[in-house]
Amino acid sequence: MDFKIILEAENLEGKRVLVRVDWNVPIENGVVTDDFRIQKSLPTIEFLQKAGAKIILISHLDKETDSLHPVFEYVKNFLPLTFEKQSDLMLLENLRFDKGEKENSRDFAVKLASQADIFVNEAFSESHREYASIVGLPKLLPSYAGLQFYEEVKRLSNAFYPKHPFLFVLGGAKFETKLPLLDKFLNIADNIFVGGALANNFFKEQGQDVGTSLVSDGDFNLKEKLKSGKIVLPIDTTLEGTRIVDVGTKTIEDLKNKMSDAKFILWNGPLGEFEKGFKTGTLDLAKLIASSSAETIVGGGDTLSAIKELGIMNKFSFVSTGGGAMLDFLATGTLPGIEALKRI
Repeated sequence: MDFKIILEAENLEGKRVLVRVDWNVPIENGVVTDDFRIQKSLPTIEFLQKAGAKIILISHLDKETDSLHPVFEYVKNFLPLTFEKQSDLMLLENLRFDKGEKENSRDFAVKLASQADIFVNEAFSESHREYASIVGLPKLLPSYAGLQFYEEVKRLSNAFYPKHPFLFVLGGAKFETKLPLLDKFLNIADNIFVGGALANNFFKEQGQDVGTSLVSDGDFNLKEKLKSGKIVLPIDTTLEGTRIVDVGTKTIEDLKNKMSDAKFILWNGPLGEFEKGFKTGTLDLAKLIASSSAETIVGGGDTLSAIKELGIMNKFSFVSTGGGAMLDFLATGTLPGIEALKRI
């Protein structure tokens, strides 16, 4: 790695360590409903506690007006945490309360840095964004990657030099965000199964009637991609009226056959309109991948929802905390947050 991880830091006893976590977790009626990212940040926090550091945790919530207090109320059940009050382990308020966070303001970064001796980035899932707490702080403090951050980079990098046969399963809806992945992995994967609304663009390119199905606008040079012989599409679909909403059972059986000899499987994105309740294909796929003997790496919001719903989070070789960050890293091999750590 071209950056240091917190395990390499010396003399942490009594040092003030500013740790950027991603505790932007789902909250319903003031209660945290999914703590996956919180749990993944704990090893770094516990390492720093044992080293005798004084820890200042910083995070954001999407809405600039939402307080992190509900997250604090949840986490204080298993960590000796204070909120906006000096202690050996304290959590500051939502970074987005200050517009300088999203604007990558140096003044805001200086204000944060003034409270600490060391910075740790434990927010891989936010490191595709050029925010003050991601790229500004490493310019001002000795900086390290957290344990999960390091693990994300290490494990996702396996997709660049995978065991073969390598099956890439790509779902979701926004073609423009997934196109860089298709372009990159056409040169690496043996097969790329395209599901979700992404498949509709290919169906349309092939002259099939997609009815009222969701199709992304734009010319994505799909004809050339199909010529590669690596693109695998659903062989049957589930319809609601004239709209394709999921894959069918024959497609799942086809995927099962393709997985039988796979040595490496990478999965990002649902196979149907998951958020609208069309989950069958995605859940069936999750079970298939979980039972595979291949190295399996999965990530993405709806993907994580599926494996959490099934209670099989521990059945995969690696589950990424990243959504957009995972996509960007796989497409480019780096992120703004990684490059910022390299400058130390």
